Amino acid sequence: MFNSRNLLSGKRKYLFGLLLLSFIGVIGAAFSNEDSDDFDFARREVLLRRIGHEILLQSGDSISRVLPVKKITKNEYLIQFEKELTFQPDSLMSITRRFLDNAPLSNNYIVNVLNCNNSSVAYGYAISKNKKDNIVACIGRTQPKACYGINIKFKPTSSKTFKYGYLLGSLSLLGFFGFIFLKSFKPKKALSNSQHNDTFTLGAALFDVKNKKLIVNGKTIDLTGTETRLLLLFALHPNEIIERSRIQKEIWEDEGVVVGRSLDMFISKLRKKLEFDSNLKIVVVRGKGYKFETNNLPKT
Repeated sequence: MFNSRNLLSGKRKYLFGLLLLSFIGVIGAAFSNEDSDDFDFARREVLLRRIGHEILLQSGDSISRVLPVKKITKNEYLIQFEKELTFQPDSLMSITRRFLDNAPLSNNYIVNVLNCNNSSVAYGYAISKNKKDNIVACIGRTQPKACYGINIKFKPTSSKTFKYGYLLGSLSLLGFFGFIFLKSFKPKKALSNSQHNDTFTLGAALFDVKNKKLIVNGKTIDLTGTETRLLLLFALHPNEIIERSRIQKEIWEDEGVVVGRSLDMFISKLRKKLEFDSNLKIVVVRGKGYKFETNNLPKT
């Protein structure tokens, strides 16, 4: 019995450890993805500054500075320049596509060239991962020299939504399997034969728990499995009120839901099998439950 209990305890500890490691792995994967996203966003800002540098070179300016890139929102940026410049739409598009098309989190974006004085759009185009959705116009027309800012707006990525969906889904799945396995390993409370003696003396009878029998003056009264567990519960708590809810939980916990009338039926059958001794009575305590009344406490 001791080895069996140790084995069960070992299985539960092993399962708990396995679930804990899986939980840590899922959390680690989620935060690893988040760190990766942060790196990609930082890399995107560096690429935007490089784009500004290339635009100045294309304009013939290798001296003036690209001003600090302004982050308007998480997915919108403004590249600003120290001096006026000119640009060709096809060259501008070629520069942005060279740096952004294959960059993480940058597959879909809209570029608008803004006039500094009134923020009006001097030129713009949209690039999509699906080339059929690209919107490009007025290629080949050189724009006049002026003060411009390059506004680039990226389509929000779905990676974060996917990540949290993956995290929640994985945790839910782990929780479900944890519940199933822990329930399957859970021993019966107070009714497991391994936790109690196999025989009791109940009045004039010997209660053989293991073989599900009552032995009275050499005669045998057979008990069903449910009747055995029910009588054992009463025998372990003589002259005590046991609530109906507790009886249902401890007797049928591992066998599904039991209706109230089923309990009454088993109580009635068990009473008939105890009629050999008038000192053994199962009485109803209204509004509370049942009491196993006996002057003979169980003995081994």
